[in-house]
Amino acid sequence: MSINLTQLSGRLQERGALRRTPAGIPILEFSLTHESIQMESEVERKVQCEMTCVAVGTQAQVLATVKPGDELKLSGFLAARSLKRRMPILHVNTIEFVEGT
Repeated sequence: MSINLTQLSGRLQERGALRRTPAGIPILEFSLTHESIQMESEVERKVQCEMTCVAVGTQAQVLATVKPGDELKLSGFLAARSLKRRMPILHVNTIEFVEGT
C-alpha cells in the first residue's frame, strides 16, 4: 500500500485567478510560504520553503476569497505538475484557516 499524504501550514504567498476546466470545474493555483523549526538528527533546523498548490472544486472557490498573507493549514497529496514537468505540486483536499488572520 502506498501513502501520499502531505500536511503543510504557512502563509498564502500568491494566488492565481479562479479558472474552470473544460468540464466547468473550478480550479485555482497558488503558492504557500512555510517557515518552522524542525528537529533533524537531534539538532534544531530552521526550515523555509515555498510550495506550489492547486485546489479543485469547492476548495478552489473557498481559496479564491483568501488574501495573500493569510495563514492556512492544508492537507492533500503530492503529484507531478504534468507529464513534462515532474516537480511536485500539492493537491489540496482540506483547508483550515488559522484564527487571527
